[in-house]
Amino acid sequence: MPALCRDCMTQFENGRRCPSCASPRVVNHAELNTLTVAHMDCDAFYASVEKRDDPSLIDKPVIIGGGRRGVVSTACYVARIRGVRSAMPMFQALKLCPDAVIIKPRMEAYVEASRGIRTMMEEMTPAIEPLSLDEAFMDLGGTTRLHGVPPAVMLARLIKRMRDELGLSGSIGLSHNKFLAKVASDLNKPRGFSVIGKAETDEFLRDKSVKIIWGVGQVTQASLDKVGIRTFADLLRWERTDLVARFGGMGERLWHLARGQDKRRVSAHEPVQSISKETTFNDDTSDPDILDGHIWRLAEQVADRAKAKSLAGKVVTLKLKRANHTSLTRRLTLNGSTQLADAVYRTAKGLFDQVGDQGPYRLIGCGLSHLVDADGSELAADLLDPNADKRSAAERATDKIRDRFGSDAIKKGRSLR
Repeated sequence: MPALCRDCMTQFENGRRCPSCASPRVVNHAELNTLTVAHMDCDAFYASVEKRDDPSLIDKPVIIGGGRRGVVSTACYVARIRGVRSAMPMFQALKLCPDAVIIKPRMEAYVEASRGIRTMMEEMTPAIEPLSLDEAFMDLGGTTRLHGVPPAVMLARLIKRMRDELGLSGSIGLSHNKFLAKVASDLNKPRGFSVIGKAETDEFLRDKSVKIIWGVGQVTQASLDKVGIRTFADLLRWERTDLVARFGGMGERLWHLARGQDKRRVSAHEPVQSISKETTFNDDTSDPDILDGHIWRLAEQVADRAKAKSLAGKVVTLKLKRANHTSLTRRLTLNGSTQLADAVYRTAKGLFDQVGDQGPYRLIGCGLSHLVDADGSELAADLLDPNADKRSAAERATDKIRDRFGSDAIKKGRSLR
């Protein structure tokens, strides 16, 4: 059985320890040298960047997130042992881990680290499909001739380079399709390297919970529970037509995944589907002036990201979360597409006015979706709003001033609310 030392990259046959360096960090698998689809997931990425940049944090529980009213973006493994999880309310995380060091996200540092990892990946293959700053699919089919070693060796080298050059760690999942590669990367974190081959797919999946399926959240899980589907073995007992009749398009997907089938290709050009931004308040509020100021700032941030990516959106979304954690979501399809903060703000503000006084609110969010290439496209002229063109020109002029003198060079009054 082919084996690989993850420390010195020695390839050999069988064995629990490397014959060259005696390391126990060895991966053995019959299909190790033939599988080509991989998923790389950094280990507690944001927290790892913070610990790398501040060694005094190495042994401490670190939580990345907002204030007490916010949620956990991520947590290091020391905090995770205490029960802290991503998306957990901050007050709950602090009950579980009161001695945690709370750090506000430093996105510029995380983006820089992500770029370093992406550069390393691009030296291996052009077929990279990022899912976020800290994880991506890779297809290394056909790269053995180029690099002179199987994909598994290149992946082990990637993780070693990340550790040596960037001070970050990651976990690898290697398989024959994207679904199983992502499942594999979660099997042995942190610093894992797991393989799921074709021959073992059915046996591997049979007793696993359907919760491991990417995209099966609490709502879908509840629907599956109602009909007794908790494991892949349960799924296999259903006819394809029955699954589709019960769950629609998701039923079709579940039928294929139950058999370990996933024909999706690793796409290096997966389009951005939406842009959104939200904020959680330190104190619940119904104050219309405060909420109006937040809507403007969120619209401006969404618009800035759209402009940076040369995208425009056709649908504006407003999200509100009440003090009791129930949510309100409103959407409006525009006459055309826009990337202007003014258009996003006015639409979102109109949606907010339609909601009425249902506060107080603990969170507000704004988004732009159904994205297209900007290419000069803009919201269709509104005959009832003759000043729209003037505001558009003013915003473009403001953008030029900020590009030259910085983002704080000019601000609207409502952004100070």
